[in-house]
Amino acid sequence: MALVDAIGTLKKRGKIKKNPIHGQVAAVSVGMLGTESVLDLDYAEDSNADTDLNVVMNDGGGLIEVQGTAEGHAFHRSELDRMLDLAWIGVETLMQAQTEALAKA
Repeated sequence: MALVDAIGTLKKRGKIKKNPIHGQVAAVSVGMLGTESVLDLDYAEDSNADTDLNVVMNDGGGLIEVQGTAEGHAFHRSELDRMLDLAWIGVETLMQAQTEALAKA
């Protein structure tokens, strides 16, 4: 958000001609607490999570980064799929909020 704002300022001042930004990105954390997948773990949840996963995506639905660690026990493919599905929802929500905030700016 700050970068988009800064680019807008540079364009207004004539410092750059073309907007170098060509899409959005957002990142979320997800994890497994027992058998439950949780979006946006707080500190207490993160400290007790069996699995901790960070996901960065672009607005085309592409994965930029997926970094995960089995803290308590190894996680299964089905759990990974559930966490990625939940991350997708979280990223879409963040991107919508970014779009709305930028429209108001």
